[in-house]
Amino acid sequence: MTARRLLAPALRTATAASLAAGGYLHAWLYLDGYRSVPVIGPLFLLQAGASLALAVLLLIGTPPLLLRIAAAGVALGALAGFAASRTVGVFGFTEHGLRPAPQAVLSLLAETGTLLLLAAWQATLAERPRAARPPVGTAAWATTRTPPG
Repeated sequence: MTARRLLAPALRTATAASLAAGGYLHAWLYLDGYRSVPVIGPLFLLQAGASLALAVLLLIGTPPLLLRIAAAGVALGALAGFAASRTVGVFGFTEHGLRPAPQAVLSLLAETGTLLLLAAWQATLAERPRAARPPVGTAAWATTRTPPG
């Protein structure tokens, strides 16, 4: 088996693992006290559930582009929430620095890792040769379309 054939499954597995890690950390934080924070607690639980569900779905077969986009959206949403909670606040909730430790740093690493792995995975998928289509104007193309007029 070539290295290229091994790369896509390895990236898929690593992406699912980093996404699951981010979900696990959010579930841990939810149970560790964020459940008592209005609005934020349920959002942590939603992020945890979505991350874990998407991680499982990424491992089943070859996931469609929409599923990979959803995984990127969950990771981006977590990073955006992290940044907003330390700057302008989220629903009146603010935090400072990299607290709670070590979960904040681990979550940042997991979410950033998910995005980087998704990008690398997408790049390997984009490099695959596509089925050749006949150029416009050839006999093969003309038989599939009705000529104008």
